[in-house]
Amino acid sequence: MNDLMKAVTENLIFVAEFLGIVVLMFAIAYIYEKWSMKKNAGKGRLFSTRKVSMIGMFSAIAVILMLLEFPLFFAPGFYKLDFSEIPVLIGAFAFGPMTGVAIEFCKILLELILKGTTTAFVGELANFIIGCSFILPASIIYSHKKSKKTALIGSVTGTVCMTIFGTAFNAIYLLPKFAQLYGMPLDAIVEMGTVVNPAINSVTTMVIFAVAPLNILKGASVSAITVLIYKKLSPILKEGHRKPEIRKAEKN
Repeated sequence: MNDLMKAVTENLIFVAEFLGIVVLMFAIAYIYEKWSMKKNAGKGRLFSTRKVSMIGMFSAIAVILMLLEFPLFFAPGFYKLDFSEIPVLIGAFAFGPMTGVAIEFCKILLELILKGTTTAFVGELANFIIGCSFILPASIIYSHKKSKKTALIGSVTGTVCMTIFGTAFNAIYLLPKFAQLYGMPLDAIVEMGTVVNPAINSVTTMVIFAVAPLNILKGASVSAITVLIYKKLSPILKEGHRKPEIRKAEKN
């Protein structure tokens, strides 16, 4: 009975930590966008009807891409590559960091509804927070001057932030928390990595040889695809934001 209560308490604490991190990510995006709106004399809205519809559409695309996971030869099976950050980054570039965080969050909710969790929510937290560590820097940099050059700079910066943060966050919090919630030794998780790569013999080598390359590969591929296709999608996405009189004049 005591073991059951301990397990329940640990899970509740983790859920509370999860929600706290979600709130923090939204707060960072909100503070930046409010500052940006103030700087631009209050122009724009955090959530317009069009933004909400775009969040829904991009979240649906993102969760489909999230379900298409690819195993990696250099990492244990619970680390997989997916391209769900592509629609998130496109949405963040088009409508701002707040929209990007909202898409990231809705993607996780939809994935939980469709698939549930096999990692006691640790994998979902990792996907959300590490995704935000990529999306927020990239979209904030891009919003200052919207050009292909700043999109590239933002994406590279986001990839670097995601790699550094993701590596440290896995070592310090995620892997120990996963072991704790599943009641298994941390060494057992490390051994899963050793089977794939003999160089992995500790948590530190696990994140260096598995997590860091995964984040670099994901950031680079998502950035490259987004930069290539965003310019073509941007006019379509921004159509609803242009003033009616401008659209009318263009039609004439």
